Amino acid sequence: MPQPDLQKKICMLGAFASGKTSLVARFVRSIFSEEYHSTIGVKIDRKTVVTHSGREVDLMLWDIAGEDEFVTVKASYVRGSAGYLLVVDGTRPSTVHAAWTLRERVRREVGEIPYLLLLNKCDLTDQWTLNDAEVESLSAGALTTLRTSAKTGECVEEAFVTLLEGINR
Repeated sequence: MPQPDLQKKICMLGAFASGKTSLVARFVRSIFSEEYHSTIGVKIDRKTVVTHSGREVDLMLWDIAGEDEFVTVKASYVRGSAGYLLVVDGTRPSTVHAAWTLRERVRREVGEIPYLLLLNKCDLTDQWTLNDAEVESLSAGALTTLRTSAKTGECVEEAFVTLLEGINR
């Protein structure tokens, strides 16, 4: 089997339990589990993706442990990445603040790199409590904002492919 043309490192950033690991599992293995397993440090998965132009790209997906008031994500994990997916849990407004903090730390310590804002758990929109103004502010600078669900698979593949297309512009 021929090797992919390119290799890209993509990071998953967001608060604890925002759905980063579940999004990766849905994308890489087409599975979803109701069981919660907290990521410790970094978990790396791979998947080869074919872009709209037909180019094969080997994605190295760095699922980085979530951030909260007790744990801070190390910016060094993001160094060398081509882009990142910034994940917010639509049912927990506190995850917007964590995402804001992460985005600013990446800008300050790594520089401007492409990212998508993912408003995750859209299968639970009846439980969403996000402030539209905060989300709009966080969206500024993102390639786009998508509503995703690891549970149903909604916009999961689209998120990774859209980021990849944005990186390759």
